[in-house]
Amino acid sequence: MASSLITPSRTKRTKPTIGFVNLGCSKNQVDSEVMLGTLVAGGFQLTGDARAAEVVIINTCGFIEEAKQESINSIIEHGRLKKSGSCRVLIAAGCLAQRYQGELLKELPELDGVVGTGEFGRIAEICRSLLAPKARQQRVWLGQPPYLYDVETPRIRLGTPHSAYLKIAEGCNRNCAFCAIPIMRGKQRSRPIDSIVAEAKRLGQEGVKELNLISQDTINYGVDIGLKQGLTALLRELITVDDVRWIRPFYLYPQQVTDELLELYAGAPRITKYLDMPLQHISDRMLKRMHRLGDRKHITKLVERIRTKIPGVFFRTAFIVGFPGETDEHFEELKQFILDMEFDRVAVFLYSDEEGTSAVDLDHKVEQAVMEERRNELLALQESISESKNREYLGRTIEVLIDGKSEESDRLLEARHEGLAPEIDGVVYCERGVGKPGDFVSVTVTDVAGYDLIGQPASGVEARATSSASPTLLMPKKSGAGYR
Repeated sequence: MASSLITPSRTKRTKPTIGFVNLGCSKNQVDSEVMLGTLVAGGFQLTGDARAAEVVIINTCGFIEEAKQESINSIIEHGRLKKSGSCRVLIAAGCLAQRYQGELLKELPELDGVVGTGEFGRIAEICRSLLAPKARQQRVWLGQPPYLYDVETPRIRLGTPHSAYLKIAEGCNRNCAFCAIPIMRGKQRSRPIDSIVAEAKRLGQEGVKELNLISQDTINYGVDIGLKQGLTALLRELITVDDVRWIRPFYLYPQQVTDELLELYAGAPRITKYLDMPLQHISDRMLKRMHRLGDRKHITKLVERIRTKIPGVFFRTAFIVGFPGETDEHFEELKQFILDMEFDRVAVFLYSDEEGTSAVDLDHKVEQAVMEERRNELLALQESISESKNREYLGRTIEVLIDGKSEESDRLLEARHEGLAPEIDGVVYCERGVGKPGDFVSVTVTDVAGYDLIGQPASGVEARATSSASPTLLMPKKSGAGYR
């Protein structure tokens, strides 16, 4: 995901201007929001026109090969602004910068600075130093990554005003063979509960209706600061925040899932009946090579226990295909598991060698073409499952949160029910006029379009139409297959 800040200015520019590009995951987005807030507090002015920016910052992603290439391409593209725009300073920040600082400076001479994940709090100071006269020499800011923002940290949020990401911890203590996150982000560091709750209250007062809790290992929240069942304890406090309607935790590792946690999910109306748990594989052999805890028997029982404890839960997971040693038999086992489990959503990632991880040295690498074929097969399978499960909504009246105008048609709004996370799970299309962004409204599902639903105002709820167009809802142009 890439986004750039658009902040038009109507006043005479007297402050150094910053152009900012955010790449990568929701955790990166929070980092970008913190850097933006720190920059404004430090006396900089933000602009959405990169050509007019004196400093351009790319918050990079280094998770997998595709993300790394996107980051490099963005650096090269914005580096051209030194000739065609106002850019005096180009900075690469974030995960790719933390991981490959020397290589970036050597291969991309247009870069002036590299800022690692432990230095976000110094971003304003860094920009000032690079703007100083005779400061053209390339520099690296790369402390160990202990940085963790708190409730007092300035933050300018990106995205819709009514939905926010709330980072509860940073880093990871796991040892998954394929993952470089601990290299880029360090060991797990959890925020205190009171800091998280204070930020949640402030966000609620600002109009946020949906809080999306993120970290690298959410189920493990609080272990590093001495909490037992830390996520359960945190959620018990967050559900008391009156202004917030939906609380959605992401990235639950399939271990340490207690009955107390599941019962809280089931019994607290503010916690969405949505569970995001990347399983990565199901073959015992593959799980062992991946250094994942648990086995097929444990995972199968866990999924069944979750569904029993949380009736109607929306289950999202992710798998990796092409991990070294994955045979046709291992893949067929995974394929059958997906068929049997009928998850609501499944993301499929291709394995890539990541420097510094133990998987790099494993034998029996899988060819790229085979990996892509396997991913396509799983995605096609899952699209059919997801569409079938979506058809169970036909005729039902559901509550949805309106996100805003649809890009598919000027007569449509995009909304989501509690089983649809922002940006990744599909949407509910409904007529313009049924409500405004941030409203919760009732709609009756009338049709299905792949991963998406079509809804009309529920009986007794009149759409506040603003045009004379026919009330028949247009089908969106896309099939909904763009699940990411």
